Amino acid sequence: MCLDITFVERLAEYAINGCIIPNASHDGAREIMGKNFFGIPEAMKHFGVNPTRRQLAILSEIPFTPEELMMYKDTHILVAVFPLLICDLRSKVANNSKTLFYKQDWYDNQAFANDKGETSWRLILKTPVVNSTNKNWEEQQPLVTSDEEVPTAQMMVYSIIGHYLNTGERLFEDIYVRTSSLDSDRNHVDVGFFDDKGLGVISYWDSSRDGNLGLSVARK
Repeated sequence: MCLDITFVERLAEYAINGCIIPNASHDGAREIMGKNFFGIPEAMKHFGVNPTRRQLAILSEIPFTPEELMMYKDTHILVAVFPLLICDLRSKVANNSKTLFYKQDWYDNQAFANDKGETSWRLILKTPVVNSTNKNWEEQQPLVTSDEEVPTAQMMVYSIIGHYLNTGERLFEDIYVRTSSLDSDRNHVDVGFFDDKGLGVISYWDSSRDGNLGLSVARK
């Protein structure tokens, strides 16, 4: 069923504030970020999220200033991340008319794929970190600034798929990016190559240097 976006927005507003019009920070952030905004209504519409009052309270304030959002409005996505397993995300979009995931089952029982993560706002970089390819994991770490963190695989899958459903824009079409999540062999999980066959989730040696493997980051 296709939900009307206005209805979804109103529902989120009412749930957050008990039928009181919400703080303008959400509207302001949406206006600044434009298409690079994936908020509560978008999560409800595209992922069928039914937010709890606690989750809505956590997301009621966006932890970035308007000045910060203006600085990153073209390079990052502002995402309201809800705790959903990667496998649950895969199931929720299984009936989409376009293939959104590669046919993979290797990670179904991996710990990282069964980590829901936490409710939070994240500013996710839309491209690999500059000069992060052809470097191993240790060589990539100095590229992460004190204001950044390497997001989990859950955050990246959620953001990439959510952004595509909301805008039709595919991120990381021809490259993988490392995340902070680990597989059972203690190598970092990589997400990317989001082409018409779907989004890939793989694991590659941390010691490897590859021109098709960069690093993902998010603003704290």
